[in-house]
Formats: sequence, C-alpha cells, structure tokens
Amino acid sequence: MDEGRQVDVIYTDFEKAFNKVSHKRLLGKLRSYSVKKDLIKWIKGFLLHRRHQVRVNSEYFSFMRVTSCIPQSSVLGPLLFVIYINDLPMYIKTFADCSLFANDAKLSRYVSNQDHSTVLQKGFCALKKWSDYWF
Repeated sequence: MDEGRQVDVIYTDFEKAFNKVSHKRLLGKLRSYSVKKDLIKWIKGFLLHRRHQVRVNSEYFSFMRVTSCIPQSSVLGPLLFVIYINDLPMYIKTFADCSLFANDAKLSRYVSNQDHSTVLQKGFCALKKWSDYWF
C-alpha cells in the first residue's frame, strides 16, 4: 500500500469450527509436530473424557461421548485450535499471504491486474478445500 499498489483481502472466521475439530486428527497433528508423548497423553485425556447431556424442559437424555470439539472456555482450547489450523498458510502460500489469529484467517494479495484477482480467488478455493477436509 505504501507503494500505491492495491491489496485485496479476504477475511474468514472459523466461528463454528471449534465444535468440529476431530480429536483424532488434532492428536495426529500434535504427533506430526513432535510434541512429547506425555504431553499428548495429557491433552488426549483433556479432550477424550468429555461427555454431554441434553435437557429439554425437565427431561434429561442419556450422556453421550464428545468425539470432536475443542473447549472454547479453557485456556488450552484456543492454543489447540491454532495448532490445528497452523498448516493452512503453507497450503495456500502459492496463491496468497495468510495470517492466522485465534479462529480467524486473513488472505491477502497485491493486485495489479485481473490475473492477480483470479489467483487470490484460487487461494480462497484452496482454503475451502482445506476446510472441507479438516472440518
């Protein structure tokens, strides 16, 4: 922008994605980052021993295991989510710059002609493809 060039930006919000994170896939990503086994075991216990129960009016339904979801109300939850989406910028780097913050991703690219806009659109399509696979 300092050089007077146009920058196009796409802002995304993975608002509901916290609820869709697969525990199995998250633990796999932690292993791929060479996180120590003891820490993975602790995180696995944090994630996998959760159950929820639904109540409608005064009727309670059976407890069910939670197989996906990162607890948002914890200190660890947002960190685990960022680890989960940490490979996204590498996946789309040929199309656009990508910045991550909590559950947001920002794609940006200098645009000086229609081809550059098309490349940014391809970056967004790559983000969608990544998202469809991981969520």
